Amino acid sequence: MPVNIGLTFLIGGILGWILVKLLKPQPHLEGLVIATCSSGNLGNLLLIIVPAICTEDGSPFDKATCSSLGLSYASFSMALGGFYIWTYTYHLIRSSAAKLEAIEAADEVSKAPNNDLEANQETHLLTGEGQEHGAISVESTKSIDGDTETQAIISQAPLHEQGKEGSSWSRFVGILHQIVEELLAPPTIAAIFGFIFGAVTFLRKLIIGDTAPLHVIQDSITLLGEGTIPCITLILGGNLIQGLKSSRIKPWIIIAVIVVRYGILPAIGLWVVKAAGKLGFLSSDPLYYYVLMIQYTLPPAMNIGTMTQLFNVGQEECSVLFLWTYLAAALALTVWSTVFMWILS
Repeated sequence: MPVNIGLTFLIGGILGWILVKLLKPQPHLEGLVIATCSSGNLGNLLLIIVPAICTEDGSPFDKATCSSLGLSYASFSMALGGFYIWTYTYHLIRSSAAKLEAIEAADEVSKAPNNDLEANQETHLLTGEGQEHGAISVESTKSIDGDTETQAIISQAPLHEQGKEGSSWSRFVGILHQIVEELLAPPTIAAIFGFIFGAVTFLRKLIIGDTAPLHVIQDSITLLGEGTIPCITLILGGNLIQGLKSSRIKPWIIIAVIVVRYGILPAIGLWVVKAAGKLGFLSSDPLYYYVLMIQYTLPPAMNIGTMTQLFNVGQEECSVLFLWTYLAAALALTVWSTVFMWILS
């Protein structure tokens, strides 16, 4: 399952990148488009869909163990998805926010009046501005009649790039610090603690089970978890309202995202899972096959909306994409679930 979820992000990211290159959305929306194509709702919807599938008549799953196994598969998918979403997707949205800040800063500079009447091209270059970023050498050339003068910047090299070893090490430390910062997101920390308590027998027996001494912790978490799904659904509905007010996203981008998420990606995922089964990487449990296949068919992760609000970039566009992708998900999930169960029967 970790490999399968990684492939959903990889294949969806590649398809989203192709979509961005073809349709050319605004620069600060590129990360959002790639994120909606690659990051699926790997937790909340599976917790709703899988138990509902288990109760269907004529399903290829064993009803005696379907509910318990389905809950385990869905929970494991949600925990693993959190690692990918709060690293890869988080980085995409944060990069989009950085692009938006750069665009807004450039617009402010271009609109700002030049109050320095004696300033010219040579003034800012020779008075020491920009020396913090690096050394700038300027060559001045005059025309034959001497009426005009042009400036040519020969080199502009930041001082920290003069030492390649130091620059490489600083870049590596910066990337490592960024990864650690992203992994310290609350959902990721919760997933790590869940894996630790689930894998260590001594810790698991302290909380899990009717005779566990700290059984009250499990009861409290279960009570909160049962209320989480309806609350998240209400939050999703509230976020969709924002997209109905105003948005600058192109209709072709919305259509392309829907085609990628519910057309191309599920078809590729079907062949990936079938190939993994034929190569002997999967067990014979049809429910496990179904969960792996349905992971390619889910609508965009709801955490994308949280990230756009966190970085204040593309909230309205994200709401519009959520609105249409979740409307299409009702039909797409039904059709693909039927196809998957027919194949697994």
